[in-house]
Amino acid sequence: MAVDFDLSSRQKRLKSRARDFAESVLRPAAEAADTLPDPQAAFLAMRPVYARAAEAGFTAMFLPREYGGGGASMVDFLIAIEELCAVDPGFPTILLVNGLALMPVLWHGTDEQKQRWIGRAAADTRGEFLAGWVVSERGGTANFDHPNPRAGIQLLAEVDRRTGDRVLNGEKHWPCNAGGWDLRGADLNVCVARTDRTAGGTSALSVVLVERGTPGVTYEVIDKLAHRTCQNVTMTFHGARVGPDDVLAHGDGDLLIHRNFTWSSPIAGIAAVAVARGAYEYALKWSRTYTGGGAVPIIRHQAVGNLLVDIAARIEAGRYLCWKAAHYLDGHPGQGHALGGMSKVFCGDLMQSVVFDCMRIVGVNALDTRFPMAKFYREAAVFPLYDAGNLAMQRRRAWGLMADPAFGPDTFVDGDPLEFTRSMEGYGLERPPGG
Repeated sequence: MAVDFDLSSRQKRLKSRARDFAESVLRPAAEAADTLPDPQAAFLAMRPVYARAAEAGFTAMFLPREYGGGGASMVDFLIAIEELCAVDPGFPTILLVNGLALMPVLWHGTDEQKQRWIGRAAADTRGEFLAGWVVSERGGTANFDHPNPRAGIQLLAEVDRRTGDRVLNGEKHWPCNAGGWDLRGADLNVCVARTDRTAGGTSALSVVLVERGTPGVTYEVIDKLAHRTCQNVTMTFHGARVGPDDVLAHGDGDLLIHRNFTWSSPIAGIAAVAVARGAYEYALKWSRTYTGGGAVPIIRHQAVGNLLVDIAARIEAGRYLCWKAAHYLDGHPGQGHALGGMSKVFCGDLMQSVVFDCMRIVGVNALDTRFPMAKFYREAAVFPLYDAGNLAMQRRRAWGLMADPAFGPDTFVDGDPLEFTRSMEGYGLERPPGG
């Protein structure tokens, strides 16, 4: 039978190793870092954990073996990420964003660029290498593929006719990892920029590689409600220059954005499942001992028992949807746009209801910051908003694919390939007359 939810012995060892790391290394550092008022200090406090993760191979496990990576499947990566995120979802976001930055190099880079950047990331066993995926802007970028040149991505990368360099001017808001450990920049920032100021988003966007130390780039840390163990910044470009060879996916930046956020979708989805699981594990333990002033633990009461059953079912359903999406991406690289988006949206939304239901079980003590529920509640706010947003790119991408005549209700049940094309873009966007 093709459908099999059993983990292999190797996957069980990976799960155990990731859980041990999360409990013994990540938890104490994350709990301390989360309380620090300075967001950059919180990020820096995780650097020793990142070094340990690099030494253990977690930071490079998703990179291809041919470049020195672990060669893990998407399903394998999800197994490890769930264990880390159940303890703290902010820190694994550093790993996720490294992947978001390096995947475009893997897909569109030259052999030299792949060896240089992917090889360098894979060889880092000391926890020094960081890469940033730089897309979001202060004015919003959900409509990055809009036909109006003044909508969507507005970071300009214009050609200097004399040198052939691309000159960058503008601002990015929210990129993770981009400031680097010292706010002088990540080793590599992969930036989506407008390379044609006269065209719409389906032909005007490209990817620009910005190395650490490039003059004309500044970074300002954003102070966040949650995910405090990773770094987000406002990144400002004032005449920053990159060479002509550092422009990738020229004119195809829109398709790259779709593909990249498809790659990350089940990872973000399983991270949401993990937060829900963390809250559930605590609420279950609480219900087995807390009496609420009664004679027996509250799990003996039907209302609590029924709610715990529903919570557990939602978590199981979310996990298997993410595994299905990851399995599909493993079998059909560069596809799965709708299935990936569904997994992220479904799990991000269900996690919020799970966390709140767990708080209802714990009761008013859930508000006490000495207990973990308050942090789960803060972390839960992140998932519907980040990684292409549940109300923005994720649903719109899935919508566009499902509107295509090639899509059918059995496409994902049967595991059939279905490539995402430009004809599937632009759903939900206002169009000019006749457009």
